[in-house]
Amino acid sequence: MIVHTSIGGHRVRVQFSNAFGTSALQIGAAHIALHDKDSAIVAGSDHALTFSGKPSVAIPPAAEILSDPLDFEVPSLGDLVISLYAPVEVTTPTIHLTGLHTTYISQPGDFTSAPSIADPTTRELWYWVAGVDVVAPPKSAAIVAFGDSITDGATSTPNTNSSWPSQLAVRLAANKATANLAIVNEGISGNRLLNDGAGVSALARFDRDVLSQPGVKWLIVLEGINDIGLGNLPGAPPAEAPTVDDLIAAHKQIIERAHMHGIKVIGATLTPYVGAAYATDRGEAMREAANSWIRTSKAYDAVIDFDAVVRDPANPNQIRASYNIRDHLHPNDEGYKAMAAAVDLGLFTTK
Repeated sequence: MIVHTSIGGHRVRVQFSNAFGTSALQIGAAHIALHDKDSAIVAGSDHALTFSGKPSVAIPPAAEILSDPLDFEVPSLGDLVISLYAPVEVTTPTIHLTGLHTTYISQPGDFTSAPSIADPTTRELWYWVAGVDVVAPPKSAAIVAFGDSITDGATSTPNTNSSWPSQLAVRLAANKATANLAIVNEGISGNRLLNDGAGVSALARFDRDVLSQPGVKWLIVLEGINDIGLGNLPGAPPAEAPTVDDLIAAHKQIIERAHMHGIKVIGATLTPYVGAAYATDRGEAMREAANSWIRTSKAYDAVIDFDAVVRDPANPNQIRASYNIRDHLHPNDEGYKAMAAAVDLGLFTTK
């Protein structure tokens, strides 16, 4: 599996998750290396990971585990290869569907230390890898991007790191005042604030995906369009058809829970979606009302107006044609670049 970094470091550990497994996950071996191309690793960069000094581990259902720290040169804005050997068939793997990097799956056997994988099966998702941590200088910190498919980077070009959080990481690294800031993409395609579906709801996953991340000082929230779109489809169950007040209440919960942990919270306006498969007039009115609250309520510590960035000036309830690929909902690479460019780096200080 290919994992893209933000800040680099000299010592690394990997987070593995069996959060949605129904039985123990047996990891027979795990390795980390630098990525060359396709399934190949950079020669001489392969290192075995250990768990309490042992090469294998069993992760109980619903649990997560950290590998032992390892001296390893992690590049800034570079690609790592995380290889796992599962000796026992896993029927309910914990995965991230929109990996946007090619994952290479071998024939049966332990190929974790192999220089490349012959005749692999390929997917664009991640299995069990929940994060990569580096030991960073004391003034380093993390920004969590918390959202749905638009944060996940859906419809961006695979293997190019073109999601808006990835493109924001490039800007952070290039700016001396923010080069010590990592960004963690916690977007899940199809995710909702209030109801489970594609992953558990934002409220349900908040502790794991935000509060448990090391070094978090800022949180960017871009959530709610799926609640609006799916909730206004004909025949939507009442419990899955929230009002604007329901969405605002969920945003307030996220803000308060983050503030309890000293995290500054930045609200992002919901981007246009008229023309998308689940767009309705009522839903559009809800989106505009939610955006008005995000902009004017002062509940958030700051606001990023992604709506203003990607909307068509001639048709403000639609995404700009040059940023739309096919579905009137997700930006293309250039649209995500414009979103990343709209983030004021002055929002992030370590004072």
